[in-house]
Amino acid sequence: MIDFNMFIPKVKFELIPIKDLVANQKYQRNLSAPHIRRMAENFNLYQVNPVKVSRRDGINNVFNGQHTIETIAFISESRDTPVWCMIYDNLTYEEEAYIFAQQQKFNKTLMPFEIFNASVEAGNDDELTIKHLVESYNMTISSSKHAGSICAVSTLCHIFKQHGFHVLDRVLMLCIGAWEGDINSFSQNMLKGIMHLVMAYGDKMRDDLFKEKVGAVSVREIVRSAKERRSGSIGYAETMLTIYNSKLKVSLPWVKLRQKNNIVSTQNSTLMTPAIDIEREEKVNN
Repeated sequence: MIDFNMFIPKVKFELIPIKDLVANQKYQRNLSAPHIRRMAENFNLYQVNPVKVSRRDGINNVFNGQHTIETIAFISESRDTPVWCMIYDNLTYEEEAYIFAQQQKFNKTLMPFEIFNASVEAGNDDELTIKHLVESYNMTISSSKHAGSICAVSTLCHIFKQHGFHVLDRVLMLCIGAWEGDINSFSQNMLKGIMHLVMAYGDKMRDDLFKEKVGAVSVREIVRSAKERRSGSIGYAETMLTIYNSKLKVSLPWVKLRQKNNIVSTQNSTLMTPAIDIEREEKVNN
C-alpha cells in the first residue's frame, strides 16, 4: 500500500509579523528595489504565496519569499503586518541553502501565449480586445507558427498597450494587405517595423502605396536587407521605408523615422543614404 505521507511536506502554517522574519542568509539573492516596486504596482492579494520559513534555534529564516515580505511591508507601510508562512522545523543551514538553490531550477516559466490565454480566460479587457481585433482579420493568436495565425503575442500586446487600438489595427491591416497572410510577415521585427513607420509618418504614409510597393517585395528579401542594415525592428522599418520611397517624387523624410526612434546617423553607421538604398532596391526588384 502506498504511504501518502511520502508526498506531504512536514510543515505547519502560521501568521507571522514581517518584523519577526529574517532573510539575511548568505545564500539569499540581493533585494531588488525595482522588482519590489513592480510587485507593489501590480499587487494582487490572490497572487500572494505563503512565505517558506525554516525555524531554527527560535529564528524564522525565510528561504523563499523575501521579495514578497518586503513588498507587503512597503505597501502596508508597516513591518508589523503578518504574512502566512509555511514553516519547516529542524532544517540545517545547509539544507536551507540547498532547497533555495533547487527550488526554481525545475519551474516552468509561463510562455507569452500562456499568459495571454489565461488573461483572456480571466476576461481582461486588453487581451480580449487584441483577440477580437486579430480575429476580425480572420486570423488567430497561436503558440506556434502556422497558416492563419500570429504567434508574436508579446509584440501584439506591446503595440496595443504602448500605442493603442488604432495603431495595432493599422499595423495588422498593412501587414495582411501587403503579404496576404504570409506566416513569416507576422514576426516581431516585421510588425514592429511597420509600427515604427505608422508612428513616424501617420497619415502621410499612404496605405494603398505601402501595400502595393512594399508588398511587392518578398518577406524573405526584406528580412535579408534589414539584417544588412541594422539589428532589430529599426532595420526592418528602414528597409520598408526605402522600398516605399523608391521613385516617389515626394518621399517620406528619413529624419522623421530617425527622430521618432532616436536614431543617430554617423559616418560609421550601417544606415545607408536613401539614394544608395533606392538604387540597390531597384537592382533587387529587376
